[in-house]
Amino acid sequence: MPPTRTPEALLAALDPEQRKVAEALRGPVRVLAGAGTGKTRAITHRIAYGVATGVYAPTEVLAVTFTARAAGEMRVRLRDLGAPGVQARTFHSAALRQLRFFWPKVHRTELPELVASKLGILGPAVRRLRIDTDPALLRDLAAEIEWSKVSNVGPDDYPRLAAARGRSVTGLDPAAVARVLVAYEETKRSQGRMDMEDVLLWNAGLLAEDERVAAQVRRQYRWFVVDEFQDVSPLQQALLDLWLGGRDEICVVGDPAQTIYSFAGADASYLRDFGKKYAGATSVDLVRNYRSTPQIVAGANALLAGTTSQGVKLVAQQPKGVEIVGRGLPDEVAEAEAAATEVARLRDRGVPLSEVAILFRINAQSEAFEEALAARQLPYVVRGAARFFERPEVRQAVTLLRGTARAGGDDDTLTESVRSALAGMGWAPEPPAARGQTRDRWESLQALLDLSIQHARDPEADLATFVDDLERRAAEQHAPVAEGVTLATLHAAKGLEWDVVLLCGIHDGAVPITYAEGPAAIEEERRLLYVGVTRARRELFVSWAAARQPGGRGSRKPSRFLRPVLPTSFDESTAAGKKPSKSSNRRAVHCRECGKPLDTAAEKKVGRCADCPASYDEALFERLREWRRERAGEESVPAYVVFTDATLQLLAELRPASPEAMLKVSGIGRSKLEKYGDEVLAVVAGESPAGELLRNES
Repeated sequence: MPPTRTPEALLAALDPEQRKVAEALRGPVRVLAGAGTGKTRAITHRIAYGVATGVYAPTEVLAVTFTARAAGEMRVRLRDLGAPGVQARTFHSAALRQLRFFWPKVHRTELPELVASKLGILGPAVRRLRIDTDPALLRDLAAEIEWSKVSNVGPDDYPRLAAARGRSVTGLDPAAVARVLVAYEETKRSQGRMDMEDVLLWNAGLLAEDERVAAQVRRQYRWFVVDEFQDVSPLQQALLDLWLGGRDEICVVGDPAQTIYSFAGADASYLRDFGKKYAGATSVDLVRNYRSTPQIVAGANALLAGTTSQGVKLVAQQPKGVEIVGRGLPDEVAEAEAAATEVARLRDRGVPLSEVAILFRINAQSEAFEEALAARQLPYVVRGAARFFERPEVRQAVTLLRGTARAGGDDDTLTESVRSALAGMGWAPEPPAARGQTRDRWESLQALLDLSIQHARDPEADLATFVDDLERRAAEQHAPVAEGVTLATLHAAKGLEWDVVLLCGIHDGAVPITYAEGPAAIEEERRLLYVGVTRARRELFVSWAAARQPGGRGSRKPSRFLRPVLPTSFDESTAAGKKPSKSSNRRAVHCRECGKPLDTAAEKKVGRCADCPASYDEALFERLREWRRERAGEESVPAYVVFTDATLQLLAELRPASPEAMLKVSGIGRSKLEKYGDEVLAVVAGESPAGELLRNES
């Protein structure tokens, strides 16, 4: 058992602001804790100090947080600080524990079965209403049921409040959603089950309706600490009030600047207005950031300065580091390649890959980064979502495309064939207006269509070769890893930190996202970016792409939020991605032969107009094609997977004589150089890959 810490030793381990928190043992107390300021340290030392001084009995303290991981970390710290008997639980865990104890005593029946997912109940309920049971729609309806219950919005009030609060479910009007709410509850009740929101609702009901239950709970718990208080919902606040029973022995900790779950029912006003509810409350601001360099802290402060999202102003405690790097790329493929190149550079510098994260706004953005990392044999893990090719809609689409390819007889172009197949799965040219699983599903299907457009640039490509390419990508991206780069959305990254963070896809339309409407929604997007910025300890890279696809119209601009963060690099030419970063392959803007500007992606790739005669060595080009054919046969892959014709033409034109020169050829990255470089250089030099001199064919 860990030795008991003396009160003096507990306080000595804290900075001045953290010490104020620890010494404020009697409530009410509000702690505004900026990112990286040691809030968990402060509140665990407060509890341990209360136990060490005899003010708290450990079993009378309930510390509440929002994730099992955070609760577990708190229990470990409290045990190490000499307070092992304190209860540290999530809201749901604490409520379920009480419900299981009191329900049989009050109702003389067993507690209904708790379901892990609403979908098994929701499916039959929706079918009774003759509504489509598309999986994405069911998941969106499940999220809406959760929001309505934690926000105390019943079916009768839902149609009136949905529009006012910006709620919508794609394909259903508010009245139809209200009918689903009723049908869901009826079906659940008939099955004798309860969901996670019922745990809170029924526990609150027991406390409100049975004074004996309330009195026993209040005797058990006299002291309350609530972490991440900016994420409390109306239902959780109501339950907390019932636990307190009019007492004010409560300490809440949170950061208004990290409020990013309003769409799920979180209400930061409970944190902001704490002093109005509890007159004379002690309030302490934690401002000393121990996580990040001064450059990153300055960027985070600038991001929120002068806005309604501004919380505490952070003060950096770490030594000076490097400046935040901002870069605009021509397209998303180039952005992913630049990110993977940066990761490889970091690895070569000795940075563990587990200390590197690539963060983006939505799950569908991960595929380009998965592909770029896999091509360089850089392991990665996707956090908070399935890898791209493991997502149900992607697996379904690949199966459908494979069947279409095997059936044959399709006279459409590759892209038309893919577009037609995806349309049969519900894809449409315009994305759904609402957020949620329906939108995520559309984004995944759109990503597949974008891949087909890329693939179609090879004149040899067809639907069969496209399916082969998808299966190759899936095989490479599904390899198990012990340690790797973290790929995650900004939401999934909350509460985590890494030495190096690459924030990618930070353009208007993604951050803030297109469907964020109104000042409140826009500000939540700003706070989401703030969460991303403050995940980085030592280095931070921010990037955006001017176009979705190579050769596309470069109309995107970097996120409007970045101007105060990256003032020196925020000029229009860089912002639009018109100046490729040093880490990306440089592409010609003018024809190598006639000097005229190049218009299409295909022209830019080979560096000359379509109607200009080729200046490459045609004999060398044919030798490279023959080598590629043999190499592709050995690997059992389509020829273009080795190198496209356009890349072979450039090799025949530029005749690189060194690995460094090969890297300057469009279409050749570090992984392909390592795999094929020696053989290609031998062919260019007039030798066979085995080293024998080739016969002069001229």
